[in-house]
Amino acid sequence: MKPEISASVLTETADDAQAMHASRHAIVVGSGPNGLAAAIVWAQAGGSVTVYEAEPEIGGGARTAELTLPGFHHDVCSAVHPMAVSTSFLPSLPLEEYGLEWIHPPLALAHPLDDGTAVLVERNGERTAERLGEQDEPNYRRLIAPVVKDWSAIEAGAFRPLHWPAQKMPLARFGLRAMKPARSLAEKIFLSAPARALFAGLAAHSMIPLEERGSAAIALILAAAAHRGGWPIARGGSQAIADAMAAYLKSLGGEIITGQRIASLADLPAARAIFCDVSPRALVVLCGKRLPASYARKLQQFRPGPGVVKLDWALRGPIPWTAAECCAAGTVHVGGTLQEIASSEGRSCARDYPQVSEQPFVLVSQPSLFDASRAPEGRHTGWAYCHVPNGYAPADGGAEMAARIEAQMERFAPGFSKLILARSVRLPATLELYNANLLGGDIGGGRNSLGQILFRPTRRGYSTPIPGVYLCSASTPPGGGVHGLCGAQAARRALADLS
Repeated sequence: MKPEISASVLTETADDAQAMHASRHAIVVGSGPNGLAAAIVWAQAGGSVTVYEAEPEIGGGARTAELTLPGFHHDVCSAVHPMAVSTSFLPSLPLEEYGLEWIHPPLALAHPLDDGTAVLVERNGERTAERLGEQDEPNYRRLIAPVVKDWSAIEAGAFRPLHWPAQKMPLARFGLRAMKPARSLAEKIFLSAPARALFAGLAAHSMIPLEERGSAAIALILAAAAHRGGWPIARGGSQAIADAMAAYLKSLGGEIITGQRIASLADLPAARAIFCDVSPRALVVLCGKRLPASYARKLQQFRPGPGVVKLDWALRGPIPWTAAECCAAGTVHVGGTLQEIASSEGRSCARDYPQVSEQPFVLVSQPSLFDASRAPEGRHTGWAYCHVPNGYAPADGGAEMAARIEAQMERFAPGFSKLILARSVRLPATLELYNANLLGGDIGGGRNSLGQILFRPTRRGYSTPIPGVYLCSASTPPGGGVHGLCGAQAARRALADLS
């Protein structure tokens, strides 16, 4: 369906040729996966599209760079992509034809414990449940199997702006568990410490305290995603995802302009639709006085999530985990027990008066074990981050938090520090400078509190009070992650609005 002619965004002085071009032309501000997704959906519908990117390279949160030493390629933000392969949009695109190759480590996730063992997640859900032993095998199956079974209905209902779903019962089943605090759900469902620790580590991806309502949702989704599509990495780095999307967009006739920062919508040429892959606060700046004050105020009140301190390491060899199974996992959760993880996340992700944790929960990726292109022969890369208060800006440049992260690594991988050839420490301000959408180091597009999840960032979803202008960043449903759904759904909304 091609967009029809409308004068809602056209300049009054445009001549007929310009008006005809603008009537089917869209502009995208920002080339993260969501911006590229919006551009692709528009182009697939027969429209022309131009993407403007402020930085010299495309990708937003899906970029790869040599952050430590030459030849060591590190994912700058996102590294592991369960939502990219488990949700519907990216798998619908022929990205493999444009160079994207997914690598599935033997294990999706490992969670080491102090006794030298680890609790593990495989793509095979039955095997994952069996690994938990007689105590918790049936409990894991009862908790996660329905989410896997109902995945399509959950995506259609919960991964979109608030609406009356077509399939109510699957969504209700999911919601009964998802809306609970992760800690109380884990303590109620699971009997063993390893199973509770596993669920806590999954829930910590929510970036809210595990005692907060709704924190269980992301744990359920990530566990089910592991059994739906796995937790893969992209060969060569996350940049490969953005590059493949860009190549496919160009094959559809789309245009990408890098190194051009858009300060105001007034700087843009006439277009039928404008998609903004920016934060809510940045949208206020872009639109200026064209936004009603009440709507602008709601955008400015949208709360960011916690920040992160991120470390990248160039390593002499693989991480020497005490639990050997961790060497088969693309992702490792370093944090110990449920109680320890809840304490760490409760401090760093608190709504009021957050603090840094002395023993932070650390999310680790070790891609070079499975992708030799990431490091010189015989060498390896490591990627890790922990949550800190939004905007955290220590006077020591992050040295203390880096030491705390590495102490946690030493706890479960003795001798790790001796392997470090070089490290990159990136604080919230560094991350925001690299990607303006990461406000205060928030990598999730906004705080995942229950109210914001339901209405992010406002009840309008992707549309704005300005006809033809749409918001399509991770601050819109369904939120953070490399999946493209925010942009794809924004573009579909625009096509419906403008047809």
